[in-house]
Amino acid sequence: MFIAQELRKSNIAEYLLYMWQVEDTIRAFGCSLGRIKREYIDRFDYTDEQKEDEADWYGNLIRMMNEEGCREHGHLQINKVTLQLLEDLHSQLLASPKYPFYNAAYYKVLPFIVELRNRGASKDENEIETCLNSLYGVMLLRLQKKEVSTNTQHAVEEISTFIGMLSDYYKKDKEEPLEF
Repeated sequence: MFIAQELRKSNIAEYLLYMWQVEDTIRAFGCSLGRIKREYIDRFDYTDEQKEDEADWYGNLIRMMNEEGCREHGHLQINKVTLQLLEDLHSQLLASPKYPFYNAAYYKVLPFIVELRNRGASKDENEIETCLNSLYGVMLLRLQKKEVSTNTQHAVEEISTFIGMLSDYYKKDKEEPLEF
């Protein structure tokens, strides 16, 4: 909860990737709040009050996952909405002549997006979701200490730069609405 709050303010893409990781963490503990408290939250150097707040937050997420039918896979509606906000901003930035650097960054990563989609990314997912899924997938590979090819590393660096730019525009737009 504390990490999510900070990331939501500072970098919306990192926030979304973190929330996807939280969803997977909840699944790894069988959607059991008791297990999450004992085996996960108690490992952090939090005060008792902070641990209670964290447990309440996880409890709410578990409830939402149950209600929204995403115990096994998929994303919470709150995360889908955040993703849609990013996609909407992406579309607005691309359509505007005021953001040539964003357009250039997009066209630099477009071949990677096309390749990812040809390799099996869902045709239903938007381009931003494809980018975030690739970043999340590589993060998981690294956590598992699996090798990431040089080509994949290069693609992820480019995608990361592009998504970082989109996140910066999102933050600027929240602080003072961008003009399109």
